Amino acid sequence: MTLTGTTGTSTTGTTRTGTRGEPVNPGNHTGNVEKADTLALLERGRTLSTPVLRAAVDRLAPPMDTVAAYHFGWIDAQGNPADGDGGKAVRPALALLSAEAAGAAAEVGIPGAVAVELVHNFSLLHDDLMDGDEQRRHRDTVWKVHGPAQAILVGDALFALANEVLLELGTAEAARATRRLTTATRKLIDGQAQDISYEHRERVSVEECLEMEGNKTGALLACAVSIGAVLGGADDRTADKLEEYGYHLGLAFQAVDDLLGIWGDPESTGKQTWSDLRQRKKSLPVVAALAAGGAASAELAELLAADAKSSDFATFSETEFAHRASLIEQAGGREWTAEEARRQHAVAVDALNEVDMPEQVREQLVALADFVVVRKR
Repeated sequence: MTLTGTTGTSTTGTTRTGTRGEPVNPGNHTGNVEKADTLALLERGRTLSTPVLRAAVDRLAPPMDTVAAYHFGWIDAQGNPADGDGGKAVRPALALLSAEAAGAAAEVGIPGAVAVELVHNFSLLHDDLMDGDEQRRHRDTVWKVHGPAQAILVGDALFALANEVLLELGTAEAARATRRLTTATRKLIDGQAQDISYEHRERVSVEECLEMEGNKTGALLACAVSIGAVLGGADDRTADKLEEYGYHLGLAFQAVDDLLGIWGDPESTGKQTWSDLRQRKKSLPVVAALAAGGAASAELAELLAADAKSSDFATFSETEFAHRASLIEQAGGREWTAEEARRQHAVAVDALNEVDMPEQVREQLVALADFVVVRKR
């Protein structure tokens, strides 16, 4: 079976899967926006949203406030101030640009940026526990340090705070933004449920995997890039088109994550080698390899069928995981996923052509799309 893309067309430029941490090259779309400018956009999102985010977390009852502060990297496990890695801050950056796309000031999007970041981190706290991940951003995860109960409670509290931050604005636009956020959160949870259910299935189709990843990652990124515009008074058509960009950007983002989940450098990703294989995830490279046919695909299918009947991977060697990764690559799963990231990136960028916005904002959104697809973590 020959796999083809599900949506869009491939972009121009050099095609490569590259070495660890360099999975795809979307081509040159950024125009006048340089990499340093893109990093400045991410830093602006982090700088403007963090004080409001901290104020929201401070509302939590002890010890949830300190547990959340540890998760965000503001303190270490002993409660001392820290300057931890708080993530890429893509979602806050998109929310601020979203407001500017609607002709409003970037600051109008700050409540939306904070709300989306709270929901995103709610999902990370729960995902780490459900997946058994012991490391995130080069530190022990919350459940490992503070226990599963605190990971669940703090995650729930962050979700509640996200709605509070928006609704306390008391405007019609805030109510519209909250509806979009709650819908995106429900889809995110749907995606996580699908992801877990797929882990012990022998076969998952490419279409099922894309639906799951669209829910788990695409929905919240779609919300991030529309929520600021809604707060800025944009109509539903504009918000929907921005969501279309964000949804396909989310699929590109997740495709890259799936590549990093198998072949990413632990020094860059902060996770174990072969992390997604250890968790039996039916990620895009895996399902694409299984659908491809051929000797490598057949051998991979036999191994994964046997793995599904095993209680754990405690006795597995690094060589065994490396062999599975090699089979995925031989079957074409790695290259297909890199190409899918490029396709989804192209569809996302094309959606921006349907939105009337300042040209500088359009260029910045395209630059952020390029950043999402070319990254090491």
